[in-house]
Amino acid sequence: MNLTPIKANMTELELSGGLTILFSYRTPVACRWTNGISQTIYKTEKKWSKTTSRHINQWIVCCDDWTDRTIETKPQEYFDNLANSVAAHD
Repeated sequence: MNLTPIKANMTELELSGGLTILFSYRTPVACRWTNGISQTIYKTEKKWSKTTSRHINQWIVCCDDWTDRTIETKPQEYFDNLANSVAAHD
């Protein structure tokens, strides 16, 4: 597990198995699953503040170095449950 502050109020949590979760403030709002060859990015469909939306978009742009990637939206509950399951196993 690796916690990396990206900028003020924007942090990513990198876990084993190719999962990285983006937090804006204290809320999980996006994640990336990577298998070394391709990646899938999921972002919340919930409309948050302008700053959180900017955090998500900046993070996705930083993932642009992958030629084989997919971006999909998921309900906010997906990210809440993902973060809660990580916390339960910690």
